[in-house]
Amino acid sequence: MRQSDTPHTGRSEADIAGQSAPLPAKPLLQVRDLTLQYKTPAHLVTATYRVDFDVLRSDRFILLGPSGCGKSTILKAVGGYLQPTEGEIRLKGELVVKPGPDRMMVFQEFDQLLPWKTVRQNVAFPLAATGKLSRKEADEKAMYYLDKVNLTKFADGFPHMLSGGMKQRVAIARGMAMEPDILLMDEPFAALDALTRRRMQDELLALWDETRFTVLFVTHSIPEAIKIGSRILLLSPHPGQVKAELNSVQEGQASAAEVEALANSIHDMLFADRIEEIDRG
Repeated sequence: MRQSDTPHTGRSEADIAGQSAPLPAKPLLQVRDLTLQYKTPAHLVTATYRVDFDVLRSDRFILLGPSGCGKSTILKAVGGYLQPTEGEIRLKGELVVKPGPDRMMVFQEFDQLLPWKTVRQNVAFPLAATGKLSRKEADEKAMYYLDKVNLTKFADGFPHMLSGGMKQRVAIARGMAMEPDILLMDEPFAALDALTRRRMQDELLALWDETRFTVLFVTHSIPEAIKIGSRILLLSPHPGQVKAELNSVQEGQASAAEVEALANSIHDMLFADRIEEIDRG
């Protein structure tokens, strides 16, 4: 029998030698051959074409690419709001066919909170509405996560009393309170001013350090992708296809030169085609 014909036993040489080899982590989220299309009055638009990626538990996984490459459309499909034209999405091995509390979304817009409910009620609402907790338990958990985002002082205030950054922190607390398998974030800081955006990035990373939640994060900002992400998926211009998947550098563990080199490399990969077109022109 040739070596290539040897039946796969699931045991490595280290196992056979009596040494336990670590098994690779099983993906929490699997996206396979994902093609997404939607109709306009005049056209059938292909947003993504055969996109593949895996998200592991506790990943900070970034979808990065230019506007129109299908990043937000992928997020909607993972959320169960859009069915694939081709391919499939699996969460913990189960096919995603509809929305569910195991996937919570935080959007870019500030007006994602219910204006007639207090901050505390906004965070508690999905917990009580889905029947996961009693009203009292939901209220207690809401306060717990408001404390995580430093907003307990504003628990009895209303959304119109908050700044844009504070509203986003409430939305993050609401998503976290559901303790989903994966938190889906669609450019949540894009509408903030530069200083607030930087502070929100820092706060998100601090929260992740404490709870190690899994996040799938959409952005078109290279610096934001590097700062927040542990892994980054680069998507080509419309229709979105995978150009590369790479590890980010961890804040505090990389020099400014390493961060700049990664940013330049990502920029070159994302925009190489355009540079070639300009050169040919």
